[in-house]
Amino acid sequence: MAVMLRFLNDKGKVSLKNALYGILDHYKLSISRIRGQGYDGASNMRGEFNGLQKKIMDENPFAFYVHFYAHRLQLVVVSVASGCSSIHDFFEYISLIVTTTTTPCKRRDALTEAQHQDILDRLESGEISTRRGLHQSSTLARPCDTRWGSHHTTLLRLNQMWSSVLHVLSTVDEHGRGPSQAAGLIEKMESFKFAFILKLMLKLFGITNEVSKVLQRKDLNIVLAMELVADVKARLATLRESGWDDLFCDVQEFCAANSIPVPNMDEAIPVRGHSRRAGRTITNLHHYRAEIFYVAIDKICVEMDHRFSEGANGVLDCFSCLDPNHSFSKFNVDKLAHLAEIYHDDFSNDDRGTIREQLLTYISQVKRHASFSTCDGVQSLAMKMVETEKHLVFPLVYKLIELALILPVSTASVERAFSAMKIIKTKLRSKINNEWFNDLMICYTERELFKSVDDKDIIRTFTAMRSRKGHLPRNFL
Repeated sequence: MAVMLRFLNDKGKVSLKNALYGILDHYKLSISRIRGQGYDGASNMRGEFNGLQKKIMDENPFAFYVHFYAHRLQLVVVSVASGCSSIHDFFEYISLIVTTTTTPCKRRDALTEAQHQDILDRLESGEISTRRGLHQSSTLARPCDTRWGSHHTTLLRLNQMWSSVLHVLSTVDEHGRGPSQAAGLIEKMESFKFAFILKLMLKLFGITNEVSKVLQRKDLNIVLAMELVADVKARLATLRESGWDDLFCDVQEFCAANSIPVPNMDEAIPVRGHSRRAGRTITNLHHYRAEIFYVAIDKICVEMDHRFSEGANGVLDCFSCLDPNHSFSKFNVDKLAHLAEIYHDDFSNDDRGTIREQLLTYISQVKRHASFSTCDGVQSLAMKMVETEKHLVFPLVYKLIELALILPVSTASVERAFSAMKIIKTKLRSKINNEWFNDLMICYTERELFKSVDDKDIIRTFTAMRSRKGHLPRNFL
């Protein structure tokens, strides 16, 4: 269950804990039954000493905290975008390009028109083909640290609208009323370094963005989330080991298509951050491969290890042993039995004494049972257990599966609800009361459910609430 809170007490002090407890008490939900809590990385939520998660765990040690995975991945992206000096400068130029080509609205319209004309020209020349859903109109979006996937979206659109962006920048420089940064931005865009970092970041963010979308799913469980993160780490390691040649060829093709000169990789250049007078030089190959390519990948790998280090949280490591993939290859009796000790309030002394034998019998049966070979996650495992009535045969194992599925992983639905607040509470609705606002929020956030409700049923329910002067037509009765 996801809970969104807005609370201020009589003294003007925010108390999230009291607000949460008040909501749970209103719906007759016991604090002692909480088995998981998850928030973003805000200090007032995840703080180790005074955060909401710590205050709840002080009263209920079984309410284990999970920092949501999509938030963690976004922090990795932000760190990489600002961790290397060359990449940091690149994103500074990206922000300037977006601002110059989309502000004011006239320039944004000019960019859209230039893109439209470019698509028509390429279709006419046969460079691209037409098909439903392809080549739709778009504009540059500003990268934002708090908007998931925004960095990747910005670079993707810049890559697609390359000619159109250069056209608008040229127009701004030529017809601008005063000096502008447009000419300098054209020079930066048409440099090999800019093209190289663009392609490198598209590759890196393409890997993380693909996983970020999956991590925002409502039905995601903790074991699947840990698997996805492990896959990202493996792909990054492969890219570092053997991805340089393919990336460099991709950059060369891009440069050739856009008339960007490719430097001699054996040519000596000054070390970045030092004057030519110092006499310290390196080759172009060393600069691009060691100081940018390797540094960017190493930075993202280090951040992934830091942000997604589950070694400090033994609970998540134990739950990963329930993974049914590869014939239950991660199954570990000791770790799963240890979960019964951790959640000792959910398992009696007799349960903790017999769970090892039940786990051994369980793994022996499910490995022989052909239907369990199709399970691709803990959720499908739980469904298969119920389908085959194994949840009655192995109740303690099924309880562990339930606890694994209860742990929260994604807050995407809650984040989208916060975004919806700005849509509902506009300047024209600035005096809307809380009750009406909450009702509208429910209708918006659960709109898929409301779409399935027949309009006639709503009208009948509204009419039955009290007697009214008007009467419904017979076809509504």
